[in-house]
Amino acid sequence: MEKRNFKKLRPGANASKESIVFGIRAVEEALKANREIEKIVISTVAEGYQYATLLTMARNRNIAVQRVPREKIEREANGNHQGVLAYLSAVIYQPLADVIQHCQDQGRDPFILILDRITDVRNIGAIVRTAECAGVDAVVVPIKGSAMLNADAMKTSAGGLNYIPVCREPDLVETVKYLQASGLKVAACTEDAAATIFETDLNGPCAIIMGSEGEGIENALLRICDHLVKIPMFGRLGSLNVSVATALITYEVVRQRHYVV
Repeated sequence: MEKRNFKKLRPGANASKESIVFGIRAVEEALKANREIEKIVISTVAEGYQYATLLTMARNRNIAVQRVPREKIEREANGNHQGVLAYLSAVIYQPLADVIQHCQDQGRDPFILILDRITDVRNIGAIVRTAECAGVDAVVVPIKGSAMLNADAMKTSAGGLNYIPVCREPDLVETVKYLQASGLKVAACTEDAAATIFETDLNGPCAIIMGSEGEGIENALLRICDHLVKIPMFGRLGSLNVSVATALITYEVVRQRHYVV
């Protein structure tokens, strides 16, 4: 099976107003139907058995839940929302274990991209576009603290989200440990690293971690990575846009895999 056929997009899926579900019963049915949900928001004043049931259902499916003022929900929902709203995802998330197994079945070295707390949806879209072009096998995002994969992400990815598997994980530290146990070396791209991306062996099965422009990569992740790498900087500005930085390190992996004799 070709890698580009591995990902399946729900027919007609998008993140426009039609992908917002509101009301207790409607959100509950979306959960029961196993719809892909980016997150559920519940009014800060909503209490009672029905809301507790929704919280339990969301927790069992590792779906992020956020408490917000009722006014915020009213700006999104045109109807009787009952203090509950769910954002449906533009993609169907894939289990990371299936992606790794798929690569191994094909006799290929897995190439995984992990995005730690990148909250700008256009950055994620641009990153996915580059990742798809570079042959990345999957993009991993955390359940909490990541931008929603909505219509803006789909547009910025130039349709890349239709083709590349996206995996949503509850704990990126455990995800890294799993990848390492599966034979992948994990490199975190951070400006505090001593070695550059050009000095580090990124060949073979590998995963690259990119962090947000503001907070960078979580310290707990940095401590367990096999390599810490940086992109050399020679100008007066101290950093690159995260989507640009991701493109550079992603194609350094491509160069090492395919063009170094």
